[in-house]
Amino acid sequence: MTKKLNLNERWTGFIAGTVSLVVVYAASSAPIPLLNTYLRTLDLTSGDLSMTAVAYFVGCVISLLTFARVSNHLGRRPVSLATLALSAIACIIFIYVQNAPMLLTGRFVQGIASGLASSTITAYTVDNAPASPKWLSAAVISGAPVIGLSAGAFGAGVIKEYNLGSMSFTYEIFIVVLAFCAMLVAAGPETVTRTRGVITSMVPRISIPRNIYYLLPAAISIFVGTWAIGGFYQAFSSTMAADLLNSNSIIVAAAVFACLMTPYAIGGWLSGRFEPDEAQRIGIVAFFLCIMAVIYSLKISIMIPFLIATVLAGISQGLGFTGSMRSLLDKTSQEDRAGLLSSIYLISYSGAAIPNLIVARLANGFTLFEIAVGYGLLVALACIISLFALSRNKRQHGLKG
Repeated sequence: MTKKLNLNERWTGFIAGTVSLVVVYAASSAPIPLLNTYLRTLDLTSGDLSMTAVAYFVGCVISLLTFARVSNHLGRRPVSLATLALSAIACIIFIYVQNAPMLLTGRFVQGIASGLASSTITAYTVDNAPASPKWLSAAVISGAPVIGLSAGAFGAGVIKEYNLGSMSFTYEIFIVVLAFCAMLVAAGPETVTRTRGVITSMVPRISIPRNIYYLLPAAISIFVGTWAIGGFYQAFSSTMAADLLNSNSIIVAAAVFACLMTPYAIGGWLSGRFEPDEAQRIGIVAFFLCIMAVIYSLKISIMIPFLIATVLAGISQGLGFTGSMRSLLDKTSQEDRAGLLSSIYLISYSGAAIPNLIVARLANGFTLFEIAVGYGLLVALACIISLFALSRNKRQHGLKG
């Protein structure tokens, strides 16, 4: 059961949810530019690096399957506070990390926190979002995580590159910021009334309203194709910078990841200027072309074209993903929102985890460039499927665009 809120309460909760969403994801990305350092100091392999992404995404998937609907019964606020606490626990693990199992454990706990954020904090943010402009909530919940991912990676890179503190200093900062977010959430309103059924809600299930089934093929193709590339950059941005772009700078490694993530918010904003299916179509085609440019830049080892292509890919990703999110949310009730959001992110995280798991098994048999080509083929397939599905929807359901 939802609660009626006045405008001031809405803005308080909306800001608290948005900031918390950014910070949880920022904390989860802090280890990414440092992976090449962990590679050397902990004696890891390329397969181990890929497994760090798998551990993260598995944590996300488990969280989404098990805990995504808990906030419908316990309330958005207490579960959001638990999410922030889990993110802080992961930071503590990284402060003391000494071997590969601890590194994987830290990434797994970060995945649990990010999965909870994807369902609970996003639902809290959408519940509190102002009525106008209509595109704001979709843009925020799709853009805030990637802004956080970029900020966390770049901040950790700067601290390490310029010796502003030890590697643990980054995580200590995040513990303080997460505590501040907890205070913001505690001051915000509760948007749902507590109800019974919390144990039943933890039974794993995918919750997608039947009336949007016809929209799923296009949306799922875009979710999987774009997030697979995000998983590739998460696992290999630091080694791409070192091995294919000839730079050992941690700042460059962070920039490689940030150039994909940060422009996502621009794409989310641009999606408001198109009908959802138009944003999907333009976004996935542009994304495919940009990834082809990324692969070519890696082949000839030229930094600037690579970064430009990555930035444009990030914008295209945001356009396509937010358009897909809007196409689903526009036809979903508030009661179905948390379950739908968890399902969207479950599909997206799985799309990132499964290719990384395959790479972890096969990494020793292929070069990093060959792995990049494999991801390019996956994007090509996603583009073909989504364009076909969008064309079919236009014919059968009379969608615009």
